[in-house]
Amino acid sequence: MKKVFVILLTVFTVTSLSFGQNANKVLEEGKLLYRLEKASWYGTDIFLEKFAHKKDIAGGYLSYMNEKNQIVNIFFEKGNPSQILVRFEFESMPQTNPIKIDTINQIATQQEMDLIAIRQEAVQQVYENKEGFFTFYENTSLNFIPLIRNGKKQVFILTGSQVPNVVNIGNDYLLIYNKKHKLTKKEKLHNTLLQFKGKSDDPENPITSTHHSHILSDIINSTDICTLLLYKDFVEWKQHYVISKKYVSIFDLVKEDLVVLTRKAWDKIAKFQEKKQ
Repeated sequence: MKKVFVILLTVFTVTSLSFGQNANKVLEEGKLLYRLEKASWYGTDIFLEKFAHKKDIAGGYLSYMNEKNQIVNIFFEKGNPSQILVRFEFESMPQTNPIKIDTINQIATQQEMDLIAIRQEAVQQVYENKEGFFTFYENTSLNFIPLIRNGKKQVFILTGSQVPNVVNIGNDYLLIYNKKHKLTKKEKLHNTLLQFKGKSDDPENPITSTHHSHILSDIINSTDICTLLLYKDFVEWKQHYVISKKYVSIFDLVKEDLVVLTRKAWDKIAKFQEKKQ
């Protein structure tokens, strides 16, 4: 495996330059989605611990990045989303503990109202499921990540696992909204749900890498990167590969780096390795 990565690094500058800009965009978006969802994880834990008395009146939660590049996680009131029950402000990745907890400023900002509006509309779309567009699986939950950047309003939907030692990839969606919070497009990012073990049942044969194939897109999705980063501390494997007809994406969970090779280059590497063995 080490020899493979030496070769990968050698051919990287030649084979991935044409797709580099798009790959960087996907990596950046994946890391942002990760920060948002991680803050929601931490915020939920703190909310249930310190504000359990507000649980019954909570209508939902979401996270967003503020002007200081910090992540803010909010819980809003059921039936009156303009009322914020609590805000958690996180620094860095984010860290486990928030740098600020705000229960005083209860009126939602315009940014928060816009995010709440598209999140709530996405929730309604999913659970009404009038066209049967969305798929539901046992022992899973759907997580909604609203995102507004550069005037674009989007909601990413991920399928989380409710089973220990299982990482779900797939059954994820992207909903796009206009300025008036009306749904203009919805798309499936994967055709199905894939499940991976976090750790091997055999300690002497640990899992070193995992992979899946793409039909709907050429390279790894930002939702894939988000999920891999969310679970990187709970799995023993360090690399994940996404293979499509044209490209092979290699994501390093430890370094949080993404390399995209053409399928042609990847096949040449594989043939070279076969000859060396």
